[in-house]
Parts: sequence; C-alpha cells; structure tokens
Amino acid sequence: MDDREQSGTGEAEFREPEESAEALVTRLETIDDDAAERRAASLRAGLDDFELDEEDLELLEGAEQGPEGITYLPALPVLAIVGRPNVGKSALVNRILGRREAVVEDKPGVTRDRVTYKAEWLGRRFSLVDTGGWEPDAQGINASVAAQAEVAVDLADAVLFVVDINVGATATDEHVVRMLRASRKPVILVANKSDDAVKDPQAAELWGLGLGEPWPLSALHGRGVADLLDHVMTVLPEVSAVAKQEIGGPRRVAILGRPNVGKSSLLNKAAGEERVVVNELAGTTRDPVDEQVELAGKIWTFVDTAGIRKRVHLQQGADFYASLRTSAALEKAEVAVVVIDVTEPVSVQDLRIIDLVLESGRALVMAYNKWDLLDDDRRRYLEREIEQDLAHVAWAPRVNISARTGRHLEKLVPALELALQSWDTRIPTGKLNALIAELTAEHPHPVRSGKQPRVLFGTQASTRPPTFVLFTTGFLDPQYRRFITRRLREVYGFEGTPIEVNMRVREKRKRER
Repeated sequence: MDDREQSGTGEAEFREPEESAEALVTRLETIDDDAAERRAASLRAGLDDFELDEEDLELLEGAEQGPEGITYLPALPVLAIVGRPNVGKSALVNRILGRREAVVEDKPGVTRDRVTYKAEWLGRRFSLVDTGGWEPDAQGINASVAAQAEVAVDLADAVLFVVDINVGATATDEHVVRMLRASRKPVILVANKSDDAVKDPQAAELWGLGLGEPWPLSALHGRGVADLLDHVMTVLPEVSAVAKQEIGGPRRVAILGRPNVGKSSLLNKAAGEERVVVNELAGTTRDPVDEQVELAGKIWTFVDTAGIRKRVHLQQGADFYASLRTSAALEKAEVAVVVIDVTEPVSVQDLRIIDLVLESGRALVMAYNKWDLLDDDRRRYLEREIEQDLAHVAWAPRVNISARTGRHLEKLVPALELALQSWDTRIPTGKLNALIAELTAEHPHPVRSGKQPRVLFGTQASTRPPTFVLFTTGFLDPQYRRFITRRLREVYGFEGTPIEVNMRVREKRKRER
C-alpha cells in the first residue's frame, strides 16, 4: 500500500516506512561527498528567493561550506544583568536592545526566568541575559527565581549589577555583592533611575559596596546608557569563555535519581573513598558535591546531587532548595547519569528526572543500580518496564551496575564517552541535505489542505545537543519530524544524546513589478 494512504478527511496520512537503516546508509554511501556539498550549496542559493530574516541569515552564515562541510562561528560573549527586584533590570535590557522585548511593569517580580537576547554595540555582538530579582532567604517561587539568577552569573563572562540610586545600597544588595564576589566574574555597578544630573552625586554612596565606580544612568530615558556600553565593551572578551565549555578539561558528570537509589554510593566507589555520607535514610544528600575522580585513566568531575522526590512546587523546606540546587548542577554538567533502583518498579519520579535531563539538553546515560540484588522474576518485570516506560530514551547507553560492590563500574566510562561524543557530533551540511533529499524523495510529506510542504534546506544549527533546522515551505507534521529524527539516529547514531529537529516555514519572496 502507498505510504500516502488516504484518510477519511481526504488528506494523506503519513505512514512511516519499514525500510532498514542499512539500506538507507548504503544509498547514502553511493553519493559522492563533493557532489553532496555542491548540491547543498545549490539548495542554499535557492533560499535567496524566499523571505529570510536576520536570524535566518545568521544561522546560514554559520553553515557556510568549509573543509569539513561547516564552520563554527565564535561563541558570543555573555553579559548578565542582576539585582534585587524592581530596580529596572528589564528596562535596561530593553534600552540596550533598542526595542521593547523584556516585560516591564511597575511592580517587583515580573521577570522570573533567565531570558537571553542577542544585542549589538559598536559593531560587536553579544548575548544579554535578563534575570529575575535576587533575594536572600527567598521562599517558594522566589527561591527558584534567585537560583536562576545565580546560574546566570555562573554562565556569564561579565555582570551588570543594577542598584536603585533613589534607594541606595540595601541589605539585599550587600547579599548580592557577596554572591557576585564568590563568582569571581567582572562586575560593573549600575546606579539606575538617575533621571537627571542632580541625582548623579547620590551614586557616590555606592562606592561602599566595594565594586568600584558606579555608573549613574536612566534606563527609562536612556541617559548614560551609551557611556555604560562603551565601558562594557572594554570588559567583555571577544569570544565567550563560558558559552561553550572547553572539551579539554575534565568532563562534568551529574549523578541524578530519586532518593536512596545509590547516587552517593556510586560517587564513593568511583572516588575510591567515603567522599559523601551514605545512609539508608532517604534524602541524606542536600547539596551537590563535586569530586574529581579517575576512571579508566581519565579524570572526570562527578557531581552527586540530592534526590528529587516530587515536583518542585510541591516541595517544602530543605527538600525544595536541594531540588533547586540539583537543577542548577545539571545545567552546569555535560552528561547526566540517571540512577535507577532495579529492585523497585520504575516510578513517576524516575520518569520526571529523565524528562528534566531531556529538557536541559544534556547527554544521558542510564545506570541500573543494585543489579547484584536482582532475582530472575524481578528481572523479567524490569525488562518489560524498560521496554514500555523508557522507550523514549532507548537511545541512551545502558549500564547495569552495583554501586555498593563496584560491579561493572568500569563499563560506565565507555558509556559516558559514547554519549559525550554523540553530544558533540556535527554533520556536514552536504551529507545532511543528501539524507533529507533521500528521505523526502522516497517518502514525501502528506498533502495538507491541498498543499505539500517541501524541505528547502537543512543545516545543523549547533551541537551540545545536536540541533537541526529545516527551512520548509509549510508546516511539517510532528509525526514526519519524528520520522526524520529517527532516521538521523539510525544513520548517524547519536547514542546518548537528545537531538532536536526544528523548522522555519518561509514564503517565497514576491517579485517586484
């Protein structure tokens, strides 16, 4: 039967073909690399007939053909804006961007998440990160906001610390200063809401914070912002030192799992010493614990994290803060080892932790712990649970271990290396478009509302995790995108890493009469 079987609505339904991956790989191997690159260049030229925005052009610039089919653009330096609530951080973001992007309202706590924007000054481009208000001893969602601000500082090349010149330095500002000093990042002190020169002398009081010269300005009216940005350009590096972690140093491995599955035991056994407290009482670990360990002749940075019990907004007290710090530790890691207790059924908490890793875009290794306690009956049930509940991460390397005895711990290293290698994988543009051409020619997208979407051009936007962008003439069904994702895995592996396939629907440019 034809793959484009007619549905009851009169539109074609896409049925994924049962073609083997080997047959597809064989066909791709017959395509000459030079021919594939020439074809990709031709497809890229064809995009000039379509309406493209600045982000499209920036993405395509990073996909220009080189010796290996693609070249990297240097990582943009990162500038984070922090401060207590309602000092005008988002207003300053909008002023720097030259447009109203960040939501601004005359009440504290409007911004909650970290939001990144692309900005430019004096011909230099950089990433600008807006954060929520930082408060010590925050409770509930405010604690989550504060944690996000701290992560933003860790992942920035320089920081703008915004203070309200009308209020002066408060106890909260002094707490923020201590946090900033601990980060050892370059900090520029901004005295906002100085609407005229009469208020500028009030900025002198802020010298007491010990962060150097304060810069009085008005984000609302734009007064003094240009001088501030001139100074920022002398502090920001040309290429970010943090936007892309260096591969040369120890790779960071976060150990995640629900309470009492053996995360701390795994770290202790890898380190060869009692590095962290292990107790049968669930929830012993509260703070992420970093430890450099040597496995298979290589140095790794293992991070033991607190067990995640339930949803963050349902947690209270120490468990709440432990969960926040666990999320922050995952964001700083490169690969996550999710530990599953094989003596108990796979739980909703296990699935939620895996989803947390997938949302973070980190590489993933599944470690099934307490394997030495497994009997035959439980093993049969476990395999069925893995097949049914964990099918969406079937691509993640699996290691059966015993953290208590050290059984098969040496198998963890090849799994980590495989996941990280996949996480860093980049496919040349020519080969990617050759694959897409094969797929769309043999199995075209179904017709929708009388039109058949076409894929014009594909490029890999980034690695870590591998992210692909398809320029199309229409919306691709989720099922068809999953089909492309599955074929990418079958041809190129990508074992141990999530991959993203995004699309940009573009219309043909109208001809001028």
